Amino acid sequence: MHLKRILPIALAFCLSLLLTDRTHAQHITVKNGQFMLGNKPYYFVGANYWYGGLLAIAKDPEVGKARLRKELDMMKANGITNLRVLAGGEGEGLMNGVNRVKPALQPKHNIFDPEVMKGLDYLLYEMGKRKMYAVLYLSNEWDWSGGFLQYLIWNGKLSKDSIENKVDWPTLQRYSSRFYSCEPCVQDYKKQLEYVVKHVNTYTKKPYTQDPAIMAWELANEPRPMRPEAVEAYKQFTSSMAAHIKQLDKNHLVTLGTEGSIGTQESTELLKEVHAPAQVDYLTIHIWPKNWLWFSDTSIVKGMPTVIKNTKDYLYKNVEVAKALNKPIVIEEFGLPRDRHSFEISSTTSSRDKYYASIFEELLKSKQSNGIIAGANFWAMGGTSRPIPGQLFHKDGDDMMGDPPQEEQGLNAVFDSDRTTWEVIKKYALMIK
Repeated sequence: MHLKRILPIALAFCLSLLLTDRTHAQHITVKNGQFMLGNKPYYFVGANYWYGGLLAIAKDPEVGKARLRKELDMMKANGITNLRVLAGGEGEGLMNGVNRVKPALQPKHNIFDPEVMKGLDYLLYEMGKRKMYAVLYLSNEWDWSGGFLQYLIWNGKLSKDSIENKVDWPTLQRYSSRFYSCEPCVQDYKKQLEYVVKHVNTYTKKPYTQDPAIMAWELANEPRPMRPEAVEAYKQFTSSMAAHIKQLDKNHLVTLGTEGSIGTQESTELLKEVHAPAQVDYLTIHIWPKNWLWFSDTSIVKGMPTVIKNTKDYLYKNVEVAKALNKPIVIEEFGLPRDRHSFEISSTTSSRDKYYASIFEELLKSKQSNGIIAGANFWAMGGTSRPIPGQLFHKDGDDMMGDPPQEEQGLNAVFDSDRTTWEVIKKYALMIK
């Protein structure tokens, strides 16, 4: 071919690559109550993949990386573009009777494990290749990854013995509520926050603050005041930490990680107040029919009309708060057990499939009307892992799956073999993306 013909073709090809890269390099923003990706609204079907940052540092890293890549490819092929991931846990050993997630990002007080960050680095590196977006939550209200309770132990506000074994719900509430008024605890949380947000990815050499594979920072998984007397300290914590993240990182969104009004003392006013600051970009809700006793025992099929009605009622109760603030809202956790409440992978998932479809249908309606419901992350991706027959709970060395260590393995996880569930996910994801 003549050189004069080759040059324009080569230039056009290079320009297309450049434009493709620029499209990929866009950060998600918020405008007029919607997420925006470039000049287009961004709506998504996503998954909770809390352990995704730990796979590349599993007992056999190459096997873990291969699993990660395979699961990312599967999710991408099924239309999933958004993953909610634990940035890192705190402490080691039993807490509230649970042998918590390991390895921890902060295994000892103020000592961080850089190898754990390499696992998160690899996840973000591979997500970036696939144009997927991560919501990274920076700590946990609950014990299964250490979280706020561990900060209280490190600062002498709780004894390790008092929380090592299972405690009742009122006691757990009383303990947890102390975190927000414990200034050294908050400062320790802030150190971990800064360690993660200021990190530079070892694979891409890009600071996290500049990485478009990160959609948002989330203060914690389900932060709750727990008791009325903790509300003022809770408000101070959420507003100050959101503002602090924005000072460190101008490129990414910030959210709190709440369950909605059920996590804010059953108060839509408190929910509105904590999400009102300009530094908080959007709202989240979590919906748990089993935990909230919307069906009895194993009677999931019988209870489905109530489950779906209560879900919609709760969703739109919280949507009204989002509308008042003109901010997007994400249904970032929802799940349902397999049929007959079975933990066996061979059991069917007809009720779960129906439930997923009911939630995705509300998201689809929102997209079609340019509405404020912007995304939905199911709980949770189980991928290629499998429950171990005759063993209900996670043990050291087991493959991680969507169900955290304190829950029965196979309770809510969606495995790659759950064909009918994936059909529902893909159907809606492709209509919504």
